[in-house]
Amino acid sequence: MKKVLLASACLFALAAPASAADLAARPYTKAPIAPAAVYNWTGFYLGVVGGGAWEESSTDPKMQGGFVGGTAGYNWQTGNVVFGLEADGAWADVSASVTGATVVPGFGVATATLSSKTDAMGTVRGRIGWAVNNVLLYGTGGYAWIDNKVTVSALGVSVSDSKWHSGWTVGAGVEAFFAPQWSVKGEYLYRSFGSENYFSNLGVPLASGTINFHTVQVGVNYHFGAPVVAKY
Repeated sequence: MKKVLLASACLFALAAPASAADLAARPYTKAPIAPAAVYNWTGFYLGVVGGGAWEESSTDPKMQGGFVGGTAGYNWQTGNVVFGLEADGAWADVSASVTGATVVPGFGVATATLSSKTDAMGTVRGRIGWAVNNVLLYGTGGYAWIDNKVTVSALGVSVSDSKWHSGWTVGAGVEAFFAPQWSVKGEYLYRSFGSENYFSNLGVPLASGTINFHTVQVGVNYHFGAPVVAKY
């Protein structure tokens, strides 16, 4: 029995240094660091946009309603500065109407309703902003338009006339990537449109006056290419 114990002790003594040497020979390596996502805003994008509009006017009723449409644009990034061009167009239902008494030649006094409705709107704008990785703060401005229809109804008869109003817009917004090629944005725009004469062909032109809208909109954009760069 003593011989077995002595033999075991000798084997353990011989194996222990070898095991320690094996452990010392194994190199220590750090776990790999996950790459950080760095967003590059340069590139073409398409998206959808929708929101609400209300008229700035000193008289009531004021036109108000909503709109939904599409967006297309392109960004260039240099450092933290992002330049861009963007165009959007939307179907709209922004309207107001007023009813009152009016004199109708040959009929005397009658009740008439005058309504104004914007059926479509859009812009073509420049953008400039400051990007902090996946978040972009920007200002924007450019050309704006609406397609507007005025309708007069009296004695069961309605007449309508549509006009294209051109103008300008200015505003600001924030946009952020929430996935490698998807971003969401919120935006405020002030839009001002020149006056147009309605019913000129009837010999009784009705000047619309300047039409001013406040609009708040949100959108989702898909960015083509590879806007995310892995940085170690």
